[in-house]
Amino acid sequence: MDKGSCKRRSDLQNRCTAQSLDPHDKDKQPLKATVLQKDVGLLSGICLIIGTMIGSGIFISPKGVLLYSGAVGPCLLVWTACGVLAALGALCYAELGTMITKSGGEYPYLMEAFGPIVAYLYSWTTVMVLKPSSFAIITLSFAEYASAPFYPGCPPPPIVTKSLAAAGIIIIVSVNCLSVRLARYVQNIFTAAKLFIILIIVAAGIVLLAQGKTETFSNAFEGASSSAGSIGLAFYNGLWAYDGWNQLNFITEELRDPHRNLPLAILIGIPLVSLCYVLVNVAYFTVMTTTELLLSPAVAMTFGNRVFYPMSWIIPLFVVFSTFGSANGSCFTAGRLAYVSGREGHMVKILSYISLKRYSPMPALLFNGFLAFCYMLQADLGTLINYFSLAQWAFYGLASVALIVMRFTRKELHRPVKVPIVIAGLMALVSCYLVLAPVIDKPELEYLYCVVFILSGLLLYYPFVHLKLKWARNLMRPITTHLQLLLEVVPPETSD
Repeated sequence: MDKGSCKRRSDLQNRCTAQSLDPHDKDKQPLKATVLQKDVGLLSGICLIIGTMIGSGIFISPKGVLLYSGAVGPCLLVWTACGVLAALGALCYAELGTMITKSGGEYPYLMEAFGPIVAYLYSWTTVMVLKPSSFAIITLSFAEYASAPFYPGCPPPPIVTKSLAAAGIIIIVSVNCLSVRLARYVQNIFTAAKLFIILIIVAAGIVLLAQGKTETFSNAFEGASSSAGSIGLAFYNGLWAYDGWNQLNFITEELRDPHRNLPLAILIGIPLVSLCYVLVNVAYFTVMTTTELLLSPAVAMTFGNRVFYPMSWIIPLFVVFSTFGSANGSCFTAGRLAYVSGREGHMVKILSYISLKRYSPMPALLFNGFLAFCYMLQADLGTLINYFSLAQWAFYGLASVALIVMRFTRKELHRPVKVPIVIAGLMALVSCYLVLAPVIDKPELEYLYCVVFILSGLLLYYPFVHLKLKWARNLMRPITTHLQLLLEVVPPETSD
C-alpha cells in the first residue's frame, strides 16, 4: 500500500479511536467501513432496470420493427417476443448474479468462466468505449430536446447542444460522486416521470380505441413480410430497444439481499417494460397509419401534436426527463465496472478507491465522465456507437456461454436461481445473430477496426497487468498519492 493510502488509513483509524462507541452515547455512532454500501433496495433496482431500458427510442423512432415486419400485427408480435427474449436473457443474468454476487456486470462471470484475459478485454472495451460513449450520446439526446423549444423550425446549433450536454454530464457525475442516495433518488424520480408520460400516451390510445379509431388494426397482417431475413432484422431492431436488462448486475454488491432482490427486480421490471413498449405502439397505431409512422421524424411528437394540442409540449418535456434519467443510470452503472476492474488490477488502482466521506467510487465516476465529455465532442458519435455496440452483444453471448460452462466447472457454487440450460443456449445463439447479421448484411471496414481496438488491449495487458512492470508502478505511485489527497479517497476494505 502506498504512503497516501497509509496516511488515509491512519486518519480513518484515528477518527474511529476518537469516536466513542459507547452504546449509551446516542450522539455518536460508529463509522461505516470504507466499502460501497448496500443501500439499493428492490424499488431502486426496478427503477434502474426500467430507467436504463426505456430511453428516448420509444418516444422518437420505434420504426425499425415495423419497417422489417411489414404490418401492424407482426410488428406487435415482434415487440412482445423481444420482451420475452429479454426476460429470458435477464433470467440468465439472475442466475449469474445470485451465484457470483460481485458488481461489474459480465466482468466477474467472464473472469470466473474464462479467466482474466477475456474479462480484461471486456473491461477494456466497456470502460474505454461502450459506457462513456453511451453516456455521451444520451446526454446529447437530452440536450437536443431540451434546446429544441428555443429554436422552432430549425435544429439547435451544435455549440448549444454540446454545451448543454457538457452541463448534463457535469451535473450527473457530480450527483453520483456526492451521494449514492441522491443518485438513487434522481433515478427513481425520473423513472416515475417516464412511466407517467407512457401512462398518459397509453390512456389516450385506449380512449381513442374505445371511440372507434381502429382503422389501422382492421387489416393488421396485410402486407406482412414473409422473408426470414426481414423478420430477423425486425427482431434485431426490437432487441436493441430492450437493451439494458443487465444493468442491475453492475451494482450487485450494493443490493440489499441480492439473492432475493436481483431476480425479483428482473421479474417485475422487464415485463413492465415489455408491456409499456407494446401498449405505446398500440397507441401510436390508433393515431397514425403505418406510412405516417414510418415517415414521422419523432413519433411521440406527432402523436402529441394530434392528441394533446395545445398541450403537446408535454411530450418533449418528458422526453427530456426520460433521457436525463437514462443518462444518470448509465453513469451510475459505468462507475461500478471501472471500480471493480481497478480493484482486480485490470485498470489503474486509483479507479478502485472510494470516497472517505461519500462512500462513492468517485475516481471511477470522474474517469467515466471525462471520457464521455471527450466522446461528446466528436462529430459522428452515433456511428461509433453502432459499430462498437456489436461488441456488447458479443459479451452478452459470452456471458450466456459462461453460465453453461460453470454448470460443469463450478458445480459447487450455490445457485438460488437456476434457469434451464437451454435458455442460456438460446441467448448465446441470439447474441451470435445480433453480432453477425449486420456484418453479413453490410460488411464495412469499421467493424475490423473495432476488433483491432478490442485486441489492442492485449498490448497493455501483457506488460502492465501480467508482468506488472516495476517502472510503471513507480510512475503511478506519486500520481495515486496526489489524487488520493485531492479527492479524499481510500482503497476499499476487504473482508479478509
